[in-house]
Amino acid sequence: MEIENQMSITEFNLLGFSTLPELQILLFLLFLVIYIATMAGNILIAVLVVTVQHLHTPMYFFLGNLSCLETCYTSIIMPSFLVSLLTEDRTISFNGCLTQYFFFSSIVSTECLLLSVMSYDRYLAICNPMHYATRMSGRLYLQLSAGSWISGFLICVIMTCIMSQLTFCGPNEIDRFFCDFSPMLKLSCSDTSMITVVSVILTSLDSPCSFLLTVTSYICIIAAMLRIPSTTGRQKAFSTCSSHLIVVAVFYGTLMTVYLLPKTKTLKALNKVFSVFYTVLTPMLNPLIYSLRNKEVNEALIKVIR
Repeated sequence: MEIENQMSITEFNLLGFSTLPELQILLFLLFLVIYIATMAGNILIAVLVVTVQHLHTPMYFFLGNLSCLETCYTSIIMPSFLVSLLTEDRTISFNGCLTQYFFFSSIVSTECLLLSVMSYDRYLAICNPMHYATRMSGRLYLQLSAGSWISGFLICVIMTCIMSQLTFCGPNEIDRFFCDFSPMLKLSCSDTSMITVVSVILTSLDSPCSFLLTVTSYICIIAAMLRIPSTTGRQKAFSTCSSHLIVVAVFYGTLMTVYLLPKTKTLKALNKVFSVFYTVLTPMLNPLIYSLRNKEVNEALIKVIR
């Protein structure tokens, strides 16, 4: 009865970096530069994959998909965050927050699946090079890519539909600069036991399985590389997967730090910093990692510039 008598809140207040009022303009300029660099880098990679003929291979097809994901990822969070830094208006409607959460979580889920698909592609290329062309056919890599997108969004449709039925009638402050699952759930005055169980089941089908598949693929890759007799052969094999391995390490490293660390007061500020890493800095670093460490991408870029 007490809950029913309270008015349901219709908007949330994203605290973000409101504890640093004197740095708002500086943070706005910093994140604006990062946003522009991220969009330019990822769009450039996607354009190169589409336009340059010798990049029309499964590995670069998946890389183009990853760049599209990062472009969407950044566009979901950064524009509203930049506006809040500039205007100091940090409010977001309930529907707007739910929409942001849906697209953000869908992109993260899809990226986990896509990174595991990319690791499987590298496993086939290094461990079964003679059969790579027949196994990784055009039909298969299209199915793997489409399956990653569809599965990632389908999982989050279920979560968002359940979350939309919750009632929020208490405090409306979220100590993040975007809408995320755990902070929103803490503000609900409904019974959240069902959605907690569903989230554990669906999350275990996505992120842990994708991570285990990625780790297993790289264990097989490393074992295969150690069997290569020549140093040149090992270096060549490692160069084909080193960029992807760095991206995987950065993505999962920051993701695990944010979601697996104990939620204590002392670690709250650290969690916020690491959430900046995987939502803002990782999408910017991915094009740099792939372009700086990839000879074919560099050659394609020079060719397009000329």
